[in-house]
Amino acid sequence: MRYKTMKKSGQKVSEITVGTWAIGGKNSMGGGYGEIDDDQSVEAIRAMISGGVNLIDTAPIYGEGHSEEVVGKAVAGIRDQVLIATKYGSYIEDGKGVHCSRPDSVLREFDDSLRRLDTDYVDMYIMHWPDDLGTPIEDTMACVTKLKEQGAVKMLGLSNCDRALIERASAAADIDIVQLPFSMVNQSAIADLTWCEEHDIDIMTWGSLGAGILTGSVREKPVFDEKDFRATFYPFYREPMFSKIQEFLKTMDALSEKYGKPLAQIAINWSTQKSFVTTALTGVRKVEEAVENCAAFDWQLSDEDIAMLDAELERLEITEAVA
Repeated sequence: MRYKTMKKSGQKVSEITVGTWAIGGKNSMGGGYGEIDDDQSVEAIRAMISGGVNLIDTAPIYGEGHSEEVVGKAVAGIRDQVLIATKYGSYIEDGKGVHCSRPDSVLREFDDSLRRLDTDYVDMYIMHWPDDLGTPIEDTMACVTKLKEQGAVKMLGLSNCDRALIERASAAADIDIVQLPFSMVNQSAIADLTWCEEHDIDIMTWGSLGAGILTGSVREKPVFDEKDFRATFYPFYREPMFSKIQEFLKTMDALSEKYGKPLAQIAINWSTQKSFVTTALTGVRKVEEAVENCAAFDWQLSDEDIAMLDAELERLEITEAVA
């Protein structure tokens, strides 16, 4: 495993993070990533930890608390060996998604997260989505800063925010980490990612494997359940993106043959070799996936490999599609 040292806290973190959206399963609005098995999920998380991963990312909205419960089971007895990042400000109420970061709502979510995770603190507390009910970010930051002062939270973060909100939050609180999308097939946040690097804010990227399409396991256009997140949240399985990515996979296939490594490892290395990426989220549901993801750090792409991949992405105009 490779590690980076966070700029403000000095905390050492693995260059990949266990992503747990998929293992949360469906919520009351549907969605999900297909069938899940909790026992397999626990084993997969522990396999990542055995492979050197020391950070797990979850959120209350993933399966409406189920993901946090699974994480709590996975870290039972080894809580002091791992860092847990969970979130606030995004939940389901009366069958609808809500983005609320009002202090009383944050505190309610925090208590529920501690109970489900079976812990008395979280290492990173991250605002999942910007509040859309008019709550000033300064009020939210004052609330979570108090949790930090109490020792219940070690580090603060933001997710899915634009630079203007990051700047306002940073003026009101000490922001350690920002979570934004980044992968070969989604470079829409590149300007904000590099800005954070310049301002000593660490980056946790999500979507590293493009909802699975960069593993090369899907070569024919799939038919998902109409509420499956791979069909609703991501554009990669819709045209024209799907066909463009299939063409791009041929370049990845050539590198896979060159190194004798699977496509997922190529995608993970491409992301984590960027200077602004502190750690990249990689979702896992099975032990085999965990082992494969961790093995990505046994080798690296050359500068020539990265240049070739970037040139092909530009030729196919893939990244522009989600810019």
